[in-house]
Amino acid sequence: MPNFTLKILWLENNVAIAIDQVIGKRTSPLTSYFFWPRNDAWEQLKIELESKAWISERDKVDLLNKATEIITYWQQDGKKHSLAKAQDKFPEFIFAGGP
Repeated sequence: MPNFTLKILWLENNVAIAIDQVIGKRTSPLTSYFFWPRNDAWEQLKIELESKAWISERDKVDLLNKATEIITYWQQDGKKHSLAKAQDKFPEFIFAGGP
């Protein structure tokens, strides 16, 4: 059964989200990064996931729900919080970005 994770670029004026497939102890990029609020990252992720028929509906919904959590956190609190605080709040994701 495929396993997936979100990769997050935590930036001052944007948050970017990509999906990777977890294979053993490594990850493989499944999507490119989609930026919020520059673009509608959630909608772009949804379209990308819909094009991958081999991903279960349950996994698609789970990934989109997780993306919603990240976007909401960034909108409400993230701009004020460091990358380290975001990592503490969402330890299951892979983060990179600003301070």
